[in-house]
Parts: sequence; C-alpha cells; structure tokens
Amino acid sequence: MKPAPHTQPPIWPRLAWLSAAVAGFVAPALTVVVLGIIAPNTPLITFGGPILAVGLMGTGMIAAAADGRLWVGVALSQLAGAGLTTLTIALGLQVPLDLPSLGLATLIACISFAARGALFARSGADKGWWIAVFVVAGEAAIVLTALAQPGALPDWLLALLPAQWAAIAIQSALAGGSSETASAALIALGGTALATLLVAWLWPRRWTYLIMFTTWLALSALVYNSAAPPKPQDGLASAGTKMGQPPHSAPPPFDQNPNATPTRPPVL
Repeated sequence: MKPAPHTQPPIWPRLAWLSAAVAGFVAPALTVVVLGIIAPNTPLITFGGPILAVGLMGTGMIAAAADGRLWVGVALSQLAGAGLTTLTIALGLQVPLDLPSLGLATLIACISFAARGALFARSGADKGWWIAVFVVAGEAAIVLTALAQPGALPDWLLALLPAQWAAIAIQSALAGGSSETASAALIALGGTALATLLVAWLWPRRWTYLIMFTTWLALSALVYNSAAPPKPQDGLASAGTKMGQPPHSAPPPFDQNPNATPTRPPVL
C-alpha cells in the first residue's frame, strides 16, 4: 500500500534538518555570542525573550514539519532552548536562578510551534518544511526588527504573531514580570496549539481552518489588550553605545520607573 502523502519523507531531508539547526540554534547562538562580546555581563532580560523565541520556533516548527511528528519538534526545540541558555551562562550573561516559569514558557511555546510544523507536514506533504522555513523567516524578521528598533512596527502587527507571544512569555519569565502578561501570552500559545492540532487531526477537512483562524484572531486580541512585557531596548542601547552608536531614547524597561502612571504600553 502506498503511504499517505503526509507520511512520505521530504525530498531534501538533509537540507530540512540543516535549516532547523541554523534557524533554531546556530543563528540565535551567534547573536548571543555577538551581544555577549559587545555587552559583557549583560542580563539575559535585555534580549533573551525574542532570541529564545526565534530559536524555539526555528527548531520546533521546521523539525516537526520535516519529520511529521509533534514530539520530535518539541524535543529538539527544548534542546535548542537549553543549549542557548547554557551558552548565555558560559558567556557570563546573567540568567535567573529560579527557572520554573522560564521552563513552563518555553515548553508551551515549543508545543505551539511544533504543532504548526506538524500541520505543515500533513497539509504540505514533502514540501511542508519549506512552508515552515518561510513562516519562521517572516516571523523572526518582524520580532527581531521590533527588538532592534522599538516602536518601528505597529502593536497590532506584533500581537498577531505567535513568535511574539513566545517572546512576551519568555521575557516576562526572565524578568519576573506580571502574571497578567505571562498568562495572556501562554493562553494564546496553548490555545493556538490546540486549534492547530485539531486541524491536523481532522485533515483533510478544510472547514477546521475556520476554527483555527478564529482562535488565532481572538487570542491575538487577548495579547494586544494585556499588559506589556518588560522591554529589552535599554540593554541593547547600551550595547549600541559600546559599538559607537547613539543609545536609544526609549523609556526605561520594566520596573525602573515604579512611580510612573500606568498606561497600556506597546506589545514589545
């Protein structure tokens, strides 16, 4: 019996796994190394959320799309996250000693990203991992642009991206941020994972996509209207000063201004 299309291996399996390794670990690790060199002893809170989120997304989504199994994407993305965290410790960057909240955020993010990869494997067959590569590249570009140039992108655009939800959850865990911020992002990641797995399970029934897109929009609205996460731009501004660039003029992140009047700040 000829196997179902979604169970057939990809045409270029080595290229698929290489893409997962580069997007999920190599590129984020190089970014961490560069930031560790230009800003030694910098707390991970200054850039950890977006970079870890991109690493988890790259490994989890592409690996699950290439292999077709959810657990493979989850396991490999967890390994990538652990490797990136270990690298930051080796470089002397400050990492929180209490990591349960960080572990929970990364686990839910890994499941959410791997669920999308598993759906791509079923819907795109041997080309599903290519879809994953393009999705990872697009979301990573937006999230990292928001990290490098705070305020350059509209809040509503950032709130639509699961990669941004993961960045919010991880950033809050690293900084001990508000439970409201973390819970909104985690609920969004978990809800999207369930909706995506439902579509993959019922494939090729296309009507389930309506459930997934409705869930995605509703959870995006939840994240958009939640409290903002701690901001990383001050740490990056100090790094830019070391490279001869002018520091960013954004307000101080998280709790450095406890007497300020609370307003709804941007998503990242």
